[in-house]
Amino acid sequence: MNASETLAVDAFLGLLVPLWQLVIGVLVLVTVVVSARKLLMRGPTRMGGALLLVGSAVVGLAVVSYLIQSL
Repeated sequence: MNASETLAVDAFLGLLVPLWQLVIGVLVLVTVVVSARKLLMRGPTRMGGALLLVGSAVVGLAVVSYLIQSL
């Protein structure tokens, strides 16, 4: 590839990155809503463990996204 083809590919990928972030964000939101609904159906006895699990998932997702963006 010559320099102009490389710039075109970089520009194209630069346009796609926000789209993929939006798709991932929507999928995460859907997953959280579905799991929150299931959690509410089970009752308050499992809320503590579920909140701990969801909180750790959110922190893990934030760490992974930070690591991916820093590359």
